[in-house]
Amino acid sequence: MILSEKILAMRKKMGWSQEELAEQLEVSRQSVSKWEVGAAIPDLDKILKMSELFGVSTDYLLKDDQEEAVFLKEVEKTEERIVSAEEANAYMGEVRAASGKIAIAVSLFILSPVCLIVLGGLAELGRLSEDMAGGIGVTILMILVAIGVTICVYYGMRLEKYTFLEKMPFSLQYGVSGIVEKRKELFEEKFRLNIVVGVLCCVIGVIPLLLGGAFSSGDFVLICCTCGLFLFLAVGVNCFVRAGMVQDSFEKLLQQNDYAVEHKAVNKRIAWFPRAYWLTVTAGYLGVSFYNNNWERTWIVWPVAGVLFAAIYGTMKVIFKDRND
Repeated sequence: MILSEKILAMRKKMGWSQEELAEQLEVSRQSVSKWEVGAAIPDLDKILKMSELFGVSTDYLLKDDQEEAVFLKEVEKTEERIVSAEEANAYMGEVRAASGKIAIAVSLFILSPVCLIVLGGLAELGRLSEDMAGGIGVTILMILVAIGVTICVYYGMRLEKYTFLEKMPFSLQYGVSGIVEKRKELFEEKFRLNIVVGVLCCVIGVIPLLLGGAFSSGDFVLICCTCGLFLFLAVGVNCFVRAGMVQDSFEKLLQQNDYAVEHKAVNKRIAWFPRAYWLTVTAGYLGVSFYNNNWERTWIVWPVAGVLFAAIYGTMKVIFKDRND
């Protein structure tokens, strides 16, 4: 292979985009593009830098008669990480411990506007002043959100050292895959049960609200039905998050489904999106709610944002996968 073909092959093997390689070499994306099509040749200092980044010799880069197998062998040797049984067990234990706490945090996010909605209903009935209802309700909402955020940040930091499992290729030490497979198999029934309970809660929670609307119930009854919906959703989502995190831990270690080796380059490139998306949604929700003082209605932002997130995230995965191919 000639130099241009080698640069292209090595970049794709490492799972980098042209932008990512350009950033590490401190050049523009257009420069990398020109190198890969043979329209330009990198300077000697950039060749030396690529030699370090890709873990190959300059001879391999500059000599056309060097075989591709040399590069592939060196990349595998420098890039692949071995996960021991101790590290795998520690990770699964951390996830199991964190899953329940993070599930509670998500439930708190869902339940946070309930008190405000109830107090708003009492204010409309003349039982409380609107200022008191709004003040107490917003205070409780902010406390619950703060507790939830604290839990997520704390356990997110504890799991930070294991992020390589979803972004980088690795190998399990001999015998570890069998241990993980066994634990996954033992968890399978519990996983299915949690998913079934979660779906039932989400479906049942809507029923009181539909019946209240059908029988033209009073406003306060509808408010109570809405709060019941939030409660059922909180329980259902708690089941999804708790079981889903544990199931994901097995799939990450076994490199299955979304965590397969061929998907990791894409996961790495769009890892920033969930955090940026939910921070934007939260800021927008708080800004609009404080501006309009209409907390009992602005909660609709969350289910809408959830549906949009799934659609946008899925689309981004497809787009970036096509670009990598």
